[in-house]
Amino acid sequence: MSLPQLELPRVVGHRGAATYAPENTLASLREARRRGAGWVEFDVKLSGDGVAILMHDDSLRRTTGLDRLAAATPWAEIQGLDAGAWMAPRFAGQRVPSFAEAIACLAEEGLGANVEIKPCRGREAETARATVEALRKHWPTRLPTPLLSSFQDAALAAALEVGPEFPRAILIDALKDDWRARAQAVGAVGVNTNGKKLVPAMAAEIKAAGYLLSVYTINDPARARALVAMGVDCVITDSPDVILAALSG
Repeated sequence: MSLPQLELPRVVGHRGAATYAPENTLASLREARRRGAGWVEFDVKLSGDGVAILMHDDSLRRTTGLDRLAAATPWAEIQGLDAGAWMAPRFAGQRVPSFAEAIACLAEEGLGANVEIKPCRGREAETARATVEALRKHWPTRLPTPLLSSFQDAALAAALEVGPEFPRAILIDALKDDWRARAQAVGAVGVNTNGKKLVPAMAAEIKAAGYLLSVYTINDPARARALVAMGVDCVITDSPDVILAALSG
């Protein structure tokens, strides 16, 4: 199998550096860099009026306190919400960033990115198209080519259609026998899976098939070392400094 070339770092910061700063905020992206990460992972979904934003949940409630769906809220309202106070008072005032603002932050910090397309139901293709459009418009050529990932195969299929130049990875919580067919259907170069569930035989199968293998969300140093020993290429973690130290040397 011939796949596009992509080099992943050994460690990627999850939603920035979510142990230390509010997830999916510019503060979290910057904190990941401060703690040694060269890449970050974060979630992109759409506001009610189609603006690509950094947000994991369908609802805005957990990270902003507003009990409303992102898909039902215009960007003008979302951008004024406090996305940091829920974690600690010192983060009060951190806003929900647009994807374009996040890319600008990555450019400032020199960070690569695993961009998870996280669509609300029924917006898979729309979210993928908006993600690709923003990357084409804003992504700096000096940064590594970003990796697009998603649990939603329909989103990855749409990304393949409109942005084939951006490599893709399927996201699967528990690997099943159909993983390779799913990866082939969307032209994926990688498999991102739950590192707490991965077993050596499946890791060997994925690597033998020529795919990049990433795992989430691993904060335990011993487990990170065991996964790398299985052949895992990239560990996605809330604590990039801890896992970088565990894997050094």
